[in-house]
Amino acid sequence: MALRNRPVTDHTAAMRTDKNDCDVLIVGGGAIGLSLAYHLGHIGGLSVRVLERNRLTSGTSWHAAGIVGPLRASLNLTHMAMYATDLFPRLEVETGQATGFRTTGGYWLAQTEQRMIELRRIAGMGRRVGLGVSFVTPGDIANAVPGLSPDGLVGALRVEEDAQVNPVDLCMAYAKGARAKGVVIDEGIGVASIETREGRATGALLDDGTRMSAKAVALCTGAWTKPLAESAGAIAPLQAVEHMYIVTEPMAGLPDPMPILRDLDAGIYLKGDAGKLVLGGFEPNAKVWQPEKSDPKADYLMFQDDWDQFAPFMEAGLRRMPTFETAGVQTFMNGPESFTPDTKQLMGETPDVQGLYVAAGFNSIGIMSSAGAGKALAEWIAAGEAPFDLWDVDIARADPKWSSEAFLADRMREAVANQFAMHWPLKQPHTGRNLRPCPLHDVWQKVGGVFGVTAGWERALWYAETNLETRLPDTYGPQPWWPIAEREAKHMAKHVAVLELSPFTKIDVTGPGACAALETLCAGDIDIPVGRTLYTVMLNTRGGIEADITVSRFVDDHFRITCPAATRWKDLAWIRRHIPNGTTVQVGDMTENEAVVGVMGARARDLMMALSDGDWSNAAFPFGAVRTVMVSGKVVRATRISFVGELGYELSILVDDVMVVYDALQRAGAAFYLKPLGHLALDGCRFEKGFRHWGHDLGPDITPLEGGIGFTISKTRHNFIGADAIVKQRDQGVDKRLVLLTVEDGPNGLPVLLHDEPVYLDDQIVGLTTSGGRGPRTGLSLCFAMVACGAQETLDQVRRKPYQVDVAGVRYAATALARPPYDADGLRMKS
Repeated sequence: MALRNRPVTDHTAAMRTDKNDCDVLIVGGGAIGLSLAYHLGHIGGLSVRVLERNRLTSGTSWHAAGIVGPLRASLNLTHMAMYATDLFPRLEVETGQATGFRTTGGYWLAQTEQRMIELRRIAGMGRRVGLGVSFVTPGDIANAVPGLSPDGLVGALRVEEDAQVNPVDLCMAYAKGARAKGVVIDEGIGVASIETREGRATGALLDDGTRMSAKAVALCTGAWTKPLAESAGAIAPLQAVEHMYIVTEPMAGLPDPMPILRDLDAGIYLKGDAGKLVLGGFEPNAKVWQPEKSDPKADYLMFQDDWDQFAPFMEAGLRRMPTFETAGVQTFMNGPESFTPDTKQLMGETPDVQGLYVAAGFNSIGIMSSAGAGKALAEWIAAGEAPFDLWDVDIARADPKWSSEAFLADRMREAVANQFAMHWPLKQPHTGRNLRPCPLHDVWQKVGGVFGVTAGWERALWYAETNLETRLPDTYGPQPWWPIAEREAKHMAKHVAVLELSPFTKIDVTGPGACAALETLCAGDIDIPVGRTLYTVMLNTRGGIEADITVSRFVDDHFRITCPAATRWKDLAWIRRHIPNGTTVQVGDMTENEAVVGVMGARARDLMMALSDGDWSNAAFPFGAVRTVMVSGKVVRATRISFVGELGYELSILVDDVMVVYDALQRAGAAFYLKPLGHLALDGCRFEKGFRHWGHDLGPDITPLEGGIGFTISKTRHNFIGADAIVKQRDQGVDKRLVLLTVEDGPNGLPVLLHDEPVYLDDQIVGLTTSGGRGPRTGLSLCFAMVACGAQETLDQVRRKPYQVDVAGVRYAATALARPPYDADGLRMKS
């Protein structure tokens, strides 16, 4: 719903004056807040006001290094970052205010072959979006940057579009451009708290006790965002740390312009600054700082010089640029910078409070990100939904448990340094663990479970049978856990496996209006018989998939929605906010009330017959059915469904009862060779069955028709959100399609397929992979890819093309599959 159409409960007349009203109130006058104001001004039609408690830029923007790096980790984040290289020079022309923007080029330096593989993967993203990326030798770098030592380097990635900007000048340009469009910007006005009414943001209480009302509030307050969000009942988990760099005195012989240098393995960056050199880094064991405990009127904050903390960066800088040794240090900059637990910014409407938006926690790339983030959030606020897929940075991904002071302090020991650390496949954090152990965590630990974090939950990735399997090395080569996943999956296919699925998000929609409400939210035919389960989708107004879900009907007016663990807070908010007005319905989160245990494999039915009375035959208990059964005197809800492509049941059990049921399962399972199955084996199995995963293969920019799940859409109903977009697309055709590829081994052996690898056709990039892995039962290298196509092309025509997938600079032949490679007819799962 667009902002201007949202109902808002006003304060009483005694608590407001017209001059204190606005459509959008932006709190924070740094680069992010001013960019948001500028872009809202250009959208027009909304009254916008910016409040800065001190002076513009006086929080953290003023001491930023000003590096502009357009190449990021995903397609949409790269597009957002690239926008800066277009806007910054255009902003100077529009406003007459210089920004100091200058294209310098840059080098991402590598000291190991594994780092070079990582850079070759990143370069693929650059080529996809048209950036000037290339690889150079250590000698090339030394020639390009006089004084640089190539010792220890194996190569580098060059990005032509790397640039720099003057942060304060940029902010002044934003402000001038915003004011020209009617935005009011006030300095010296502090916000004490955010006010809400009936779950909506309605304005702010100012430091002087007066109130300001607004239809939407945007927190762009950097390190100070967390307590302001909490004042409204929302979360914004970020942590300020001491972040530092030095600026030398003028140095002779520096190239002009000086390219941005990122010595990733040393954890440092180097850039020019008017004939001087800037050296900075990303601190391991960063020192946390609590802004809410500081003087609220303090501005342009700086901390004491900390040469002990900076010493490793200084030593690394001297090794890379020996001429540093004779240069004097003009400035030691040590100021606050906020980081998030997963080193991705927090953006968007909070799931806790409607109309409260956040853009903060930019992990030291706020200046560079300000252009794209400001534009995206402005469009989000104006339209009432994200303009494109921003799930990577959506604040709705944040677990409330991330907000604890102890967790954040612990995670900062590695989060800051992770900016330049190796991003290994399946890399796991070492700090802040065990936030959400599954109900059977201790059981899995005793039988060799090796755990990873999935959406905050500790889940067993695989089960080790030797000490060697408990500590497998990180690599970009063939994954050492592949043989373990194969062992587990093949055992399941022959016998039976047990796996924990408790992290699934479980949402109950109940009441007389439940069915009608879900028919608005869901594209499928929701009015299913009691005791049945339906796979369907929830769409946005563009027809993009906001969630792919299963809906089970327990009784006439009681439905259970099951969706991924990672989207729990987003999906809850989406459902609650899109229930039609006047509908009698209750929405409840049952995620932590019930454990879910999967029983999957060839002997799953035999095991359940030994475990529980009743008719478990295919005729009496078909695929997609839901039944309530008794196991050892405990009530269990059994759903016949499977994400691994084998005969299977998901058993929902009250958490207090799960150990009783599990013990019974173990006793009965001994006769059927029951063993546990890890999360990685499960994920590999879903590729073999062609099952999509939201957040990778499906998302807000992908319609069901593009994603190959058009069967989830009703053929008779057109009263659901997004229906108009789907009808239009059916008429006009699609220009991209999701295909399942099998990728052949190449000269470098087995390809390690992850995501965002370029897909080629006749030397042209036509798409990117969305997710990939090794099929544990088939041994195939498999991936999903979204590829461009003609509107009139059939799916068969798209599949017949000779694709290639680029993995770290090596192209592998790929074939699009018409049918999944494992049990294509679904006989194992549905018989």
